[in-house]
Amino acid sequence: MRIAGVNIPDEKRIDIALSYIYGIGRGNVLEVLKKAGVDIAKRTKTLSEEEQKKIQKVLEVYKVEGDLRAEVSANIKRLKEIGSYRGFRHGKSLPARGQRTRSNARTKRGKRVTIGAIKKEVAAKMGITSDKK
Repeated sequence: MRIAGVNIPDEKRIDIALSYIYGIGRGNVLEVLKKAGVDIAKRTKTLSEEEQKKIQKVLEVYKVEGDLRAEVSANIKRLKEIGSYRGFRHGKSLPARGQRTRSNARTKRGKRVTIGAIKKEVAAKMGITSDKK
């Protein structure tokens, strides 16, 4: 089954499978299925053509996939252009909502890079000399 340009897995329950669509989460799924009149416990492969069309019709109201991604990226671009703090944080790939970064934020900042002491020989090659006698 294909909805909004996304292949929905056949073996999963429809309430889980619909959450594969960007912009449709677990909360929205229940609302969509209730409006479409489809049983939550049904598997995707057991849905009839009529039920699939009902689900697609209900999902037309929601902003999903490409439209939603474009809106989110436009919002971030706007924040960067106006020079807001949140835009600055997005630009530097750091948390934008006040989280601490000294010990956490590994997913945003990336793998740890250890910075250790430099030996005198290596420092001399790099041109970093601290000859203070």
